Amino acid sequence: MLNSVAAAALAMSTIIIPPGGSPGTTPPPDHFTIDIVTVNGSGCRAGTAAVAVSPDNKAFTVTYSEFLAQVGVGSKPTDFRKNCQLNLRINAPSGFTYGIASTDYRGFASLEKGASALQRANYYFQGMSETAYTQHPYKGPLVDDWQATDTTDVASIVYHPCGEKRNFNINTELRVNAGTSDPKKTTSFISMDSTDGSIETTYHFAWKTCPPPKP
Repeated sequence: MLNSVAAAALAMSTIIIPPGGSPGTTPPPDHFTIDIVTVNGSGCRAGTAAVAVSPDNKAFTVTYSEFLAQVGVGSKPTDFRKNCQLNLRINAPSGFTYGIASTDYRGFASLEKGASALQRANYYFQGMSETAYTQHPYKGPLVDDWQATDTTDVASIVYHPCGEKRNFNINTELRVNAGTSDPKKTTSFISMDSTDGSIETTYHFAWKTCPPPKP
């Protein structure tokens, strides 16, 4: 069951199966469920979000308001970096396994001239090697929405091992650097804040069938 701790997972984050799956994959015909096992990180404090699960169990959204990194006036020394670590149990239909084909991140940034920001993330299955971090830099002056997309080649997608129980981990991080801007007079920040309900992160699944179990 999703609880208030689980609610603090991602900024308007949605995990879905895109129509038709990824190139060369076949989506499962049966429904599946997703359980948020643990949530940790300075960017997803408990009690700051609400969870909505789609009726068909093929998607869930989590809205929260505190995934924001900042430097400058009104900031604490630790506010320059915020992270969120999400541990998922994805109950795939029998005979299918999954990987992540692509991820779309969206947010908002207000960066003074000379300041910079960084969004980065990686994914891995419990007990397996972590994937390399993908990262997206931003430079000031900037006051606008931002969007970043991570795409994995079909041949490079890491799939959950068939017949095993391994949770799926997602690590997301936001950073801001004052650079040559004056942190005593200005404030720069980057966020995945979904207070207006229009910002979301989407994780697109790739599916494939597992071989039948050996007799």
